[in-house]
Amino acid sequence: MISTEQLKYNYPGGPSLVFPDFRCESKDVILILGTSGVGKTTLLHLLGGILTTQQGSVNIGGTEINTLSGADLDKFRGKNIGIVFQQNHFVNALTVIENVMLAQSLAGNKTDRNKALALLNRLNIGNKANKGIRDLSQGEKQRVAIARAIINQPKLILADEPTSALDDINCDEVLLLLEEQAKQAGSALIIVTHDTRLKDKIEHRIILQ
Repeated sequence: MISTEQLKYNYPGGPSLVFPDFRCESKDVILILGTSGVGKTTLLHLLGGILTTQQGSVNIGGTEINTLSGADLDKFRGKNIGIVFQQNHFVNALTVIENVMLAQSLAGNKTDRNKALALLNRLNIGNKANKGIRDLSQGEKQRVAIARAIINQPKLILADEPTSALDDINCDEVLLLLEEQAKQAGSALIIVTHDTRLKDKIEHRIILQ
């Protein structure tokens, strides 16, 4: 479903980051571990098309995203990739459900309030649908971020440090939510983190050095 080949990235004045080749199929989960500075977030941004590939390729569902640019890349990302960012980047002027529906709109899809509400209900925050983002706890914001990432049923879900700021109970809960939603949507799930608590919970692991 997603595969990489000979990926490298170099920041001006910095070392060259070399990433191992890997493949992740639909409904599979891969954990990418590593200490700060080894390129975890860089890799996630390359997989999500946020950074332009300098060398090598990223193939998602048969499309090499490094061949896309501009509006074509934005449209492909919106329809095929859901990202749970470390910082959630919500629009505070919008309600919870409006933030989820915004992901539909940005992907060029018709907004569907009932679908968004059903997803929020499945994540046990449907009662917060009309609340403001500022009214939510951190755990509730995590659930909204997951809802926003999967509303378009993407082929690929990328999660950047989704548990590192959480206690053990909420860490387990967020991981379970991500795995359940990825399986229901038929998505490949890639989690990028330095949170070693996840190491024994996910079988397929890549450790960046």
